[in-house]
Amino acid sequence: MHEAVDILQTPRLLLRRFRDEPADFEHYAGLYADPDVARHVGGVQSREQAAQTYDERILRYYDANPGLGIWATFEREGGAFVGLHLLNHIRGDTLLQVGYSLRRAAWGRGYATEMARAVMRYGFRTLGLPIVHAIVNLDNGASMKVLHKLGMRREGERAFAAYGPRPLAWFECLPNEFRDGDGDSD
Repeated sequence: MHEAVDILQTPRLLLRRFRDEPADFEHYAGLYADPDVARHVGGVQSREQAAQTYDERILRYYDANPGLGIWATFEREGGAFVGLHLLNHIRGDTLLQVGYSLRRAAWGRGYATEMARAVMRYGFRTLGLPIVHAIVNLDNGASMKVLHKLGMRREGERAFAAYGPRPLAWFECLPNEFRDGDGDSD
C-alpha cells in the first residue's frame, strides 16, 4: 500500500479535498439545493442540513479516515466546479463505496465515469482496497450505466438504515474486475 493523496487528476478534471472555506461550502450546498441533482442523493438539504453534513461527513471525516472522503471536482481548464466524487464508508456501515454527484451543467459529459475511474484506481492501487461497493437509487439508470463501465457488477438490492427503508441497487467490484481505462470518459 502507498501513501494516501489529497489530489487526483485526469486529463480534464481535478479532484481535491473540500476546504473549510465559504466558497467550497457554497459549491457543496448548491448541489444539494438543486432538486434535480439531490433526488438521487437523499433529497434537497436546507443550508443548515448541508452545513452539518459538510462538517461531519466531509471535513471531520478526512482526519478520521486518511485517504478517504468526499472530494470537490473541478474542470482543469477554467476551474469550473463540476460536483463531487467520493470514496468513503457507506453511512452507518464499514463498507467502502465509490460515488459522485454532479451539477446539471456537467451531466452527459463523461465526468462521472472519468473521475470515478480515477477514484477506483486510487482505491485499488494506492490504498490496496480488496473491494469497492456502490449504492444507487433504483431509478437512476445513468449512474448504473457508469458503474457498469467501471466493471462493477450489480449484486441485487440492499437497504441501509441511514438511507431510509427503500432498497437501493447494490454494486461490487474486485480489483481484477475493475475496467481501468486510460482515464478518459469513454
